[in-house]
Amino acid sequence: MTGEMPPPSLETEGKKSLKPHIMVFPYPAQGHLLPLLDLTHQLCLHDNITVSIIITPKNLPYLSPLLTAHPSTVSAVTFPFPQNPSLPPGVENVKDIGPSGNPLIMASIRQLREPIIKWLSSHPNPPVAIISDFFLGWTNDLGIPRFAFFSSGAFLASVLHFFSDKLHLFESNEPVCLSDLPRSPVFKTEHLPSLIPQSPSLQDLESKRDTMMNFSSYGCVFNSFQCLEGEYLDYVKLKTGHNRVFGVGPLSSIGLGKGNFYSSVDVKALMSWLDGCPDGSVLYICFGSQKVLSKDQCDALALALEKSITRFVWVAKRDPVPDGFEDRVAGRGKVVRGWAPQVAVLSHIAVGGFLSHCGWNSVVEAASSGTMILAWPMGADQFVDARLLVEHLGVAVRICEGGETVPNPHDLSRVLVETMSECGRDVRGRAKEMGRKARAATEVGGSSNADLERLVRELSCL
Repeated sequence: MTGEMPPPSLETEGKKSLKPHIMVFPYPAQGHLLPLLDLTHQLCLHDNITVSIIITPKNLPYLSPLLTAHPSTVSAVTFPFPQNPSLPPGVENVKDIGPSGNPLIMASIRQLREPIIKWLSSHPNPPVAIISDFFLGWTNDLGIPRFAFFSSGAFLASVLHFFSDKLHLFESNEPVCLSDLPRSPVFKTEHLPSLIPQSPSLQDLESKRDTMMNFSSYGCVFNSFQCLEGEYLDYVKLKTGHNRVFGVGPLSSIGLGKGNFYSSVDVKALMSWLDGCPDGSVLYICFGSQKVLSKDQCDALALALEKSITRFVWVAKRDPVPDGFEDRVAGRGKVVRGWAPQVAVLSHIAVGGFLSHCGWNSVVEAASSGTMILAWPMGADQFVDARLLVEHLGVAVRICEGGETVPNPHDLSRVLVETMSECGRDVRGRAKEMGRKARAATEVGGSSNADLERLVRELSCL
């Protein structure tokens, strides 16, 4: 089927020069796509490259801020999304189907290999390198140097590498000690990332191959920074056998400033409400772009918030918030639905805590804003991320765990009160210090700024 796909549409193709040409290939999930576009923005600011971004039609709107900011540098190369009988018609992004659809979307996108190779071979100024998401390991085999972009952390990458030849450890239900890693962390098998293949099925073998191709790529780029994950960035360097490992985060603090572009809430009203709250008094609640809470989970969280008398902003999306809840908490709590400007909210002086699922983008955004996390890891990489935050760095408090877990609302209410009050002072202090270090990392002379400059030099030499 892929050989019969129509050619891609190429926007602003005539603008290409003989500057180094870089191909960027994001994975179509908001948590993956947006940070890679932020990285692309940073690369474009150096004004000595041109960029082609591989995209499918329904994901093209995500590129609007970048195309507007860099009209003579960035081109969108639009390929039709390959059909997959197992996917509902019209699905091109994980948000349209949920995280369970990741394997199907990954399999569909893999069908773009031949059309992309054909495009590369016919291009008058072919790319000298590709930067592609770590879910797209097969792009290692396109005939040009590939930089794997990890929208997740170096700790997760280290865990994935550890298990690449140790799948036998899943034969037991006993906790697993990752003895090769810094701190030798121990995890329950059910808390290990779902990316780790746990069976000899064809799908899992493809996943394993894709994962390992990331570590044999020419370079690895992380939305992370030295003071957050220095020991794991060093571990990845050790295991890849080279120094082409770059920690360039937090990208959200140096990105396109596009929070309001994607927001579907009344940003002005929300920020005005926060302006009227005491410093550090508001708990921000958001479980990412994909998780939808069950009715029982919503009921428990709502009751806990009512009992705690804590000020809060709850980004509920499609969550079944109990009837009458918003009226009962009017004045001290807001329920917003849709895509909220998370970076701006976390940076507001009124926000003192972030109840989060610990997805990596939320982790990095909380760290860069100096906001304490109240951790409720649910799946994917989130248990690994929570371990980093709670046990390793002490910038978070674990309040619940498990995607199906329904917390006791009375216990949860007590923990919310304690953590947002004097009892959480030490954790908040460490989180604020992490925020100062994160901001310093992206300034001239900082570790992330230096790695970004090093990445630009590496691309320019190819």
